[in-house]
Amino acid sequence: MDLKNRNILITGVSRPEGIGTAITKKLAGVGANVVIHGFSTYDEALNYSDASNDFSHHLARELSEKGYRVISLSPSDLSIKGVPEHVIAEGANKLGYLDGLVLNHAYSVEAPIGEWTMENIDAHLNVNVRASMLMIQTFSEQIPTGKDGAITLFTSGQYLGPMTNEIAYAVSKEAIIGLCKQAAVALAPQHIRVNCINPGPVDTGYLTGEAYEKVARMFPSGRWGTPEDAAKLVHFLQSDYASWITGEIIASEGGFRRDGNG
Repeated sequence: MDLKNRNILITGVSRPEGIGTAITKKLAGVGANVVIHGFSTYDEALNYSDASNDFSHHLARELSEKGYRVISLSPSDLSIKGVPEHVIAEGANKLGYLDGLVLNHAYSVEAPIGEWTMENIDAHLNVNVRASMLMIQTFSEQIPTGKDGAITLFTSGQYLGPMTNEIAYAVSKEAIIGLCKQAAVALAPQHIRVNCINPGPVDTGYLTGEAYEKVARMFPSGRWGTPEDAAKLVHFLQSDYASWITGEIIASEGGFRRDGNG
């Protein structure tokens, strides 16, 4: 499970309570050289109190002071033309090359039927799908010949039950499942594995009060999933222990029991 000498880029690292931060700490802690990217402007717009545009720099500094190799990239919007490719190229330039990619970024705004707009739909598809496709393509072009690679994507629970309050998000995450399966076959000749995680409901600070407690009761354990739960699975999929696994969608959601209300 040692990731020494692996060069891994992680997206969606923008606030302390997020999954991206847990992944960064986990992978750096087992020896990986890590490059992180985030866009806190999005988190700030959703009123996350822990969002900060300087967060990725602070995290990289904190972990570097502990002896880990973590480099932060400047925040940027993956929906803008050319930015996804630039993020991969800049990350590869920082470390010489990348052989690991964790696409943890996501755009999610609730909008049930009746509230859809072209702009809302495009925002989900542009960030969640288009950016991921372009980043995978650029990643595959920069990895040195003879190097094995690993890509970890994130979907959601839409393939296991309805998410009717956020269908644009659900559709974009269903597309990520398709992307995983197609890219796994396309990149197999390059020895690049592609897998996808459904982390289930994760406590990243977006719910409180009775709504939070209601979701907790939907787990047999009585607790939410944690960012660290997701990070452990990313660690496994990026390691040699998963060298025979590709094109898989893995649900890691603690037996979550859906009530069917979306």
